[in-house]
Amino acid sequence: MKDIVLVHELTKLLVALIFGAIIGAEREYKSKAAGFRTVILIMVGSTLFTIVSQLIGGEDRVASNIVTGIGFLGAGSIFREGVNVKGMTTATTIWIAAAIGMTIGLGKFSLAFGSLVIVMLVLLSFTWIQRLIEKKNKVETYHITFDAKHTNDDKHLIDLFDTCKLRATCTKNTKINHKKLFVFTVQGPAANHHKLVKMLFEAPYISEFEV
Repeated sequence: MKDIVLVHELTKLLVALIFGAIIGAEREYKSKAAGFRTVILIMVGSTLFTIVSQLIGGEDRVASNIVTGIGFLGAGSIFREGVNVKGMTTATTIWIAAAIGMTIGLGKFSLAFGSLVIVMLVLLSFTWIQRLIEKKNKVETYHITFDAKHTNDDKHLIDLFDTCKLRATCTKNTKINHKKLFVFTVQGPAANHHKLVKMLFEAPYISEFEV
């Protein structure tokens, strides 16, 4: 009887390993912070914690601690780049991987498999929708620097945005020595962004810029 129970619990861990590998492979392929081994260990770990919680009779308490621990892991994958926040998808993938692991630990294999299908559908099949959205409306942060003695260059900059039919909001305006730095959040079609970048390269009054 004990051997049967042991095999059942080991099966759960094996399923968690396979499911974690599937999600982790997609994250690794896209070079995300939480890659192949990380997602596997998260899913196997949450499965193991759930199994242990059933053995000691503290399912609710252990489950809440898993969620708290996963929250710390997810927060570690989120970082700020300028005015943009990145890593949100990786953080939520860590969160859902733990949830699937807990589902496996409870022995709900059908529910876990259905959740896996939904997760992979979002990560893979919905990418084209995101690209379509970016093609129609992409948001970029531009760091543009020019010599402060050219007092009208910021006006030329606004004219560039208007010419490229892009909506721009200045989020930072700094003067350092003889240089002026402008940070703009720019919104519009991806093709218009490409046009803007080309014009920024050609503009003689711009010292440097970064997107």
